[in-house]
Amino acid sequence: MLSRIRGLVVLIQFSITVALVIVAMYIFRNHTHKIIKFWMKIQMFLLGITLEVEGTLDDSCDLVIMNHQSLVDIIVIEYLHPKDLAWIAKKEISNLFFFGHIIKAPRMISIDRENKAGIIHMLKEAKDRLSKGRPISMFPEGTRSTGKEMLKFKSGAAMVANKLNLKVQPLVIINTKDVLDSKKLTAKPGTVKVIYLDPIQADKKTDWFVETEKQMNEIFNKEMKKYDA
Repeated sequence: MLSRIRGLVVLIQFSITVALVIVAMYIFRNHTHKIIKFWMKIQMFLLGITLEVEGTLDDSCDLVIMNHQSLVDIIVIEYLHPKDLAWIAKKEISNLFFFGHIIKAPRMISIDRENKAGIIHMLKEAKDRLSKGRPISMFPEGTRSTGKEMLKFKSGAAMVANKLNLKVQPLVIINTKDVLDSKKLTAKPGTVKVIYLDPIQADKKTDWFVETEKQMNEIFNKEMKKYDA
């Protein structure tokens, strides 16, 4: 019952603060990254998130890939990463009335997954953001999982990395679904674990993407067994 009440409070808080953030980003166009970082710090505090980090982030990487369970994934990575990340999001989010501007205002990348031309658009947009010093951030699963197991990776991340010859930072996130489950509308304070894997250079001549997916799954499953125990 308490987690449901917290979930409702979080929903109201998000609605208000996201609206304020959108307005602030349009007013202060040259400071969108600072505004986002400030908002993420507030969310980390309000959600009661304690971080446990394993491994080291290589912020020279051009592409960050991770598993996806909750909106908290984005909050945590934005909080940890020092650079102005350009997230790749599905078009449905950017099409939302008013709140879609959380993608448009900071110039994230919106793609139409049902349109073949969307891949060409994604590559063009990714190249543009990289030229501006903004690493690309993606969820290879394409959508949120249940938090109990990882979904099969889609090919988009591999395509971007191979085409643009990117250095990739894989990472695994544990327990964000318990902190905030937007489908069940429940929330509770908790520890989120972030595990950085060794960076890898994308190369279409190798099986780097398949091997990375396998490694991420192994780490995720191992951590979940510890968590369940």
